[in-house]
Amino acid sequence: MSSSPKHFVVNFWGVRGSIASPGVGTVRYGGNTPCVEMQVAGHRLIFDGGTGIRVLGQSLLAQMPTEAHLFFTHSHWDHIQGFPFFVPAFVKGNQFSIYGAIAPDGSNIEQRLNDQMRHPNFPVPLQIMGADLQFFDIEIGAPIQIGEVVVENAPLNHPGQAIGYRVNWQGYAAAYVTDTEHYPDRLDENVLYLAHDVDVLIYDATYTDEEYHSPTASKVGWGHSTWQEAVKIARAANVKTLVIFHHDPLHDDDFLDEMGFQVAQAFPSGVMAREGMSIHLTPLEVPPSETIESVSVSV
Repeated sequence: MSSSPKHFVVNFWGVRGSIASPGVGTVRYGGNTPCVEMQVAGHRLIFDGGTGIRVLGQSLLAQMPTEAHLFFTHSHWDHIQGFPFFVPAFVKGNQFSIYGAIAPDGSNIEQRLNDQMRHPNFPVPLQIMGADLQFFDIEIGAPIQIGEVVVENAPLNHPGQAIGYRVNWQGYAAAYVTDTEHYPDRLDENVLYLAHDVDVLIYDATYTDEEYHSPTASKVGWGHSTWQEAVKIARAANVKTLVIFHHDPLHDDDFLDEMGFQVAQAFPSGVMAREGMSIHLTPLEVPPSETIESVSVSV
């Protein structure tokens, strides 16, 4: 069991997009690429394997043997590059169920994770991993049942395909919607479906509207959205807490501070994702870890 059967907690281990960006300018928000952990009803669900999963893996070493379900949105480099450094996957006795959709080229998630660890890309093959790894192909639109937890998915608007997830348990819900680009003339129906009435929406807001529509460096067609569009979705979908995610590597802490101020002005329960942040959807029964910044959004 990874958490209390009564708990639904969301932990952020990597919140940066595109490329890891460590340095003095990213200390407060973090420079690791995407990895979000949800502990729900005693189950550990991990979303994406960016460089943040290495840090999560280190935290799990004291809890072995461990079991988790790992869901990939897609296999662009920033979402899988931490997987070869996920130490618990190398330890016999641990169990990981790994989910991903079939890519447009016909490859499944096992093939794509295997390919990034083959020569000449990496010195150690996936087959060296000693944990019990079970791979599953996700059917778009088909829910996955994990005990009492239901994980839904829907396709997103991103080059090469990506999927978003919604985790449901006993009336609580959290949506993980990253690497998606909004449409110019309407709100994305798939995103609205994943986000409707959720307690927490984690949304790809890599750019500002000004950056996205820049006349000299337009980001239209790059596969990412803006915080202004995130607010539109949150309002339309009746979202309780909006989490701005997948920060641009060029956005330093001061830039994100200012963005966070503007987000909060437009949507008072909007927050900026930070490494180490923890959101409790269920009531806290024990004090949060000293190493986690805790945000309780439902009591």
